[in-house]
Amino acid sequence: MKTPANLVIVASPSKAKTIGKYLGPDFAVKASMGHLRDLPKSVMGVDLESFDPRYIPVKGKEAIISELKDAAKSVDTVYLATDPDREGEAISWHLKELLDLPENKTCRVTFNEITKNAVVNALSNPRAIDQDLVKSQETRRMLDRIIGFKLSKLLQRKISSKSAGRVQSVALRLICE
Repeated sequence: MKTPANLVIVASPSKAKTIGKYLGPDFAVKASMGHLRDLPKSVMGVDLESFDPRYIPVKGKEAIISELKDAAKSVDTVYLATDPDREGEAISWHLKELLDLPENKTCRVTFNEITKNAVVNALSNPRAIDQDLVKSQETRRMLDRIIGFKLSKLLQRKISSKSAGRVQSVALRLICE
């Protein structure tokens, strides 16, 4: 069997299955199963001096990471087709970094519907990863961690809450005031 020349990575297996039906033998379609890298759970994961995040592979996703790395090695082009929002953009960026994908081999594609026309059109119009969207998601994630990490421990002690959740709205209001 011929090795596909292209790899399309989407977030979910159901999308991968559907999109795989639309594309010919020159395309392999795989699912990342969402995020493959994140801040560590046991520590802050953000340097409070430089605000640099420290990402690690998500526990339990080693097999997926290995499978995607292997698939990416044997193709000419990798199309990162995660959701068309800032979270999806960040997942694509994390994939590019984690899989060590070279710039000249990596394309970002987005579509708002899982139809053959939308997918084929997206693959015909690839672009670079939008670093502004990535930084936006990264900032939100770090705010959640910096504020929520310590606040969650307080809430656990005082009201038996598991976490403070996403805190960017509260943090933004405090900054504005």
